[in-house]
Amino acid sequence: MKKRVVVTGLGIISPVGNDVSSFWDSLKNGKSGTGPITSFDAAAFDSRIAAEVKNFDPTHYGISLKDVKRTAKFVQFAVAAAKQAIESSGLVLSKEDTTRIGVIIGSGIGSLHTIEEEHKVYLSKGPSRLSPFLIPMLIVNEASGLVAIIHGLKGPNSCVATACASGSHAIGEAYRTILYGDSDVMITGGTESCIVPTAVGGFCALRALSTRNDDPKGASRPFDLERDGFVMAEGSGLVVLESLEHAQKRGANILAEIVGFGMTCDAYHITAPDPDGQGAASAMSAALKDAQMKPEEIDYINAHGTSTKLNDKIETLSMKKAFGEHSKKVMVSSTKSVTGHLLGAAGGVEFVACCLAIKDGVVPPTINYEHPDPDCDLDYVPNTARKVNVDACMSNSLGFGGHNASLVVKKFK
Repeated sequence: MKKRVVVTGLGIISPVGNDVSSFWDSLKNGKSGTGPITSFDAAAFDSRIAAEVKNFDPTHYGISLKDVKRTAKFVQFAVAAAKQAIESSGLVLSKEDTTRIGVIIGSGIGSLHTIEEEHKVYLSKGPSRLSPFLIPMLIVNEASGLVAIIHGLKGPNSCVATACASGSHAIGEAYRTILYGDSDVMITGGTESCIVPTAVGGFCALRALSTRNDDPKGASRPFDLERDGFVMAEGSGLVVLESLEHAQKRGANILAEIVGFGMTCDAYHITAPDPDGQGAASAMSAALKDAQMKPEEIDYINAHGTSTKLNDKIETLSMKKAFGEHSKKVMVSSTKSVTGHLLGAAGGVEFVACCLAIKDGVVPPTINYEHPDPDCDLDYVPNTARKVNVDACMSNSLGFGGHNASLVVKKFK
């Protein structure tokens, strides 16, 4: 018999707050985290703006100064978000069977910064001077690994790398791990940190980034007619998932219940979405089927909504296909308008936003929505948060390679 799976803890490191409270306040009030790039000199780049994490000190989260030098920032972000999520869940790990607690964290890219820095060493000093930490610092699975090492979690452990769908895929896989009884508790979500020259330059070469350099806070404008690309961002969003039985047995505060997961592939192009939108629509429909819910039961969709010309147009079409007449009634917003696009971490951060929307009865807005696009004609909750009862949400993530992932989370009853 399949188990019910609930959300009991949330953790956030983001461009708009390094804890859940400040992050949620920024989303509700539409406070953008975008500004000029400070991590390197971006003067030569077409896009010179990003949504960077501010005032992050990894030592506040139990990482020693020695280990700070041996771990990449995307891993540090995950460690910090995991610590928050575990603490907010009320889990006392010393009282738990840690062989029944696992970790699945997604990341799209890993540490490009490590590759850049060590390549300089290779060119200037030769291969014998490369760091022994080069490989463990750059590989994507180290986020899941280090979170487990720090907390002694010996249950199912994996990572997901499906570009911008990584965080949502990770949560979906963790959900299923509990659903089928392979674990009682999972720490899951996404993490990313790649605001570095090669990544920014690569996305500029794809013409995927906004070049609204003179108006950073207005640059991410999903579904707006004048959108011109996404804003790169970084951070981590993790959650604690538990079987309902386990959560109730320990008297946990249940924030929401995850009930559906769907994933598909466009099988169309390495970067562009399929123009007919059927791949993403099928993922949404699969998530609804898994949840045993009708489209009309979804109150809010946290859209992938990247602020690129193609994504927003085709995602709108996909939502129309999956939701039919209800697509004109359901509330849709893109919190990327505030946070920027956290790539592999986006699904984790946005799932946290969905849980908070259910908990507080507030739908965060799509900010910078000023010029309606005839191809994007749904209710995008423009510019102002909406105080309204939210019983069920869908969170969408769509990644390069044609990866589509949809999650359904609802109020626990």
